[in-house]
Amino acid sequence: MSFVLNDISKELRKTETDANDKENLECNHCKSESIVFDHGTGEKICSSCGIVLSVEREYVDPLLDTNTNLSNMNIGTASSLAHHDKNLSTIISYSNVDADGVAIRVDQRSAIQRMRRWNKISNNNRSYHRNLKNAFAVLIRIKDKLSLSETIIEKSAYYYRKILDQNLIKGRSIKGFVVACVYVSCREMNIPRTIEEIAEISDADKIFAGKCYRLLVRRLKIRLPSIDSTSHLARISNNAGISEKTLRHAIHMMSTIKDDPISFGKDPSAIAVAVLYGACLEKGEKTSQSRISLAGNVSVVTLRKRFLDIKKIFPNIPNGPSVR
Repeated sequence: MSFVLNDISKELRKTETDANDKENLECNHCKSESIVFDHGTGEKICSSCGIVLSVEREYVDPLLDTNTNLSNMNIGTASSLAHHDKNLSTIISYSNVDADGVAIRVDQRSAIQRMRRWNKISNNNRSYHRNLKNAFAVLIRIKDKLSLSETIIEKSAYYYRKILDQNLIKGRSIKGFVVACVYVSCREMNIPRTIEEIAEISDADKIFAGKCYRLLVRRLKIRLPSIDSTSHLARISNNAGISEKTLRHAIHMMSTIKDDPISFGKDPSAIAVAVLYGACLEKGEKTSQSRISLAGNVSVVTLRKRFLDIKKIFPNIPNGPSVR
């Protein structure tokens, strides 16, 4: 008798499974059988009409999952090299309540206040930490004004910690080395930022920042890639209001110029400005030399000199005003 009941229950379960599979393999709206399962969201989607048929994803608390490695989980504030303590130190709150929300007794508040004071002193009692605080304050200001990514900021903080550990900062400007670290990071990430631009944002001496940059590269033995002038074209065209058609023609011209020996050793920004000006003359787009040189942060004289070099490669470019 038990064998008969088992066979009946198996047949019922098989029938229910087949019915569910049939429902899952057919869209209720358009009756299409082209069903796609998205593993990222756990949704079954009809590829014909786009309707979500079902959601099979369940929320699993990682703290309750025994297979989760808690040592690799990020619980709390993420650590960062751009903070003097790497976001790993703790502080005593200024609220007069404990961790359970119970108010601290009056006779204990003097002891808590004394602990807060010593905690603050212990976090600032070393010149190493005070130097990092001042440097990273400048670094965050540069990040906000130039809209730099977190990757560049982390790499800049890493380089600054390296030169601080090697005692290169002694007797030199903090701002100069911060500018140098940011410039090196931008060069490695192929971000078109000049050291003069970064120094102006941070109110630092660009000449001394250049000395810090050369010292940083020499002592840390950093190999920087060569600057690609093409990366400056989009920034200069946006600042000068150049059209997309002219910009694409300038990029095509730059692909020919950067392989020519005439561009070796020249300022990439000046080459980009001259190429963009030549593209404007070829496409008949009206622009002035002062406007496009100001967008590229170069002088008009430099623009004219580099434009003469460009005309040696592209002799068909018409002459602009004041160009012989």
